[in-house]
Amino acid sequence: MHNLLLLIVCFLAGGLLRGFGKLPQTTPSVLNGFIIHVSLPAVTLLYIHDLSFSADVLYMAAMPWLHFGLGALFFLLLGRFFNLPRATVGALILTGGLGNTSFLGLPMIEAFYGEAGIGSGIIVDQLGSFMVLSTFGITVAGIYSDGKPSAGDILKKIVFFPPFIALLIAVMLIPVDYPLWFSAVLRRLGDTLAPLALFSVGYQLNPVHFKGNAFNLFLGLGFKLLLAPFLLYVLYVHLFGLDGLPIKVTLFEAAMPPMITAGIIATEHGIDPPLANMMVAVGVVLSFLTLPLWWMIL
Repeated sequence: MHNLLLLIVCFLAGGLLRGFGKLPQTTPSVLNGFIIHVSLPAVTLLYIHDLSFSADVLYMAAMPWLHFGLGALFFLLLGRFFNLPRATVGALILTGGLGNTSFLGLPMIEAFYGEAGIGSGIIVDQLGSFMVLSTFGITVAGIYSDGKPSAGDILKKIVFFPPFIALLIAVMLIPVDYPLWFSAVLRRLGDTLAPLALFSVGYQLNPVHFKGNAFNLFLGLGFKLLLAPFLLYVLYVHLFGLDGLPIKVTLFEAAMPPMITAGIIATEHGIDPPLANMMVAVGVVLSFLTLPLWWMIL
C-alpha cells in the first residue's frame, strides 16, 4: 500500500508545484530525459537478468502484444469513422494500447494477489509491455510524429532507444552473476522511475486540457480499462481454456491504466501531448475503481 501512496503523493506534488510556478516549464522534459536514459535502462538491466522461463511464460508475455494489436486496430478504425486528427490517433494507440504493468501494476498485484503474483507480473511487464514499447511503440511514435520518417529513421529510433539497448545487454548478461554492488546501484536508480514519472505526469496535467478531449478520453479509457481486458479475458479463459494464478495476474495486468512511459514517449514526439497526459493521469485515477471490479470477475 505504501507504494500506491508514494505514486499518489508524487502525482499531486507535480500538479501543485506546477500550479504554484515553483519549477521551470522545462521540468517535464528534463525528468522525462532522465527516465528514458537512466531509470528505464536500470530497471531493464536489473529485472531481465533474473527472469526464469517456463511454459506459462509464452501466454503471459503474449498478452501485451495482443493488447497493443487490438488497440492499434481499434483506434485506427475509430480514427477513420470519427475523422480524428492524426496525432490523436497516434496518442490513443500508444496510451490505449500499452498498460501500466510496472509502476502501478506490480503494487496492485501485491495488494490483490500477494507476493506470489509478482513474478508473473514482472514477466508480463518485461517480456511483454516493455518489449512492445521498445519496438512497436517506438515505431508508432516515429510514424505519428511531425514529418514523415523513413523506415531507416524508425529503425534507428528503435535501435538507439536507450531501454532497448539495455534490454539487449541484459539478455547477453543473463549467464553472468551481477556483483552485489552493481545490483544495488541498478535498484536505486530504478527506484527513481515511478516517482519521477508520476511527478512529470502530474506537472503536465492541466484541467484546461479536458476541454475538447472528453470524447477522446472516453474512447481511449473505455477501451483500455474495459473493452480490452474483456476481449483478452474471453480469449484466454473461454477460447484457450486457461486458468491459474499466472493467468489471473496476466489478465489483471491487462486491466491496468495507460502506461506512463508511453505517455512520455508521445509527449517527447509531440503526438497530442495534452491527450496523452490526460489518458495517463485520468486513467490512473479511474483504475482505482475498475481494478477491484476486475479482481472480483477474475
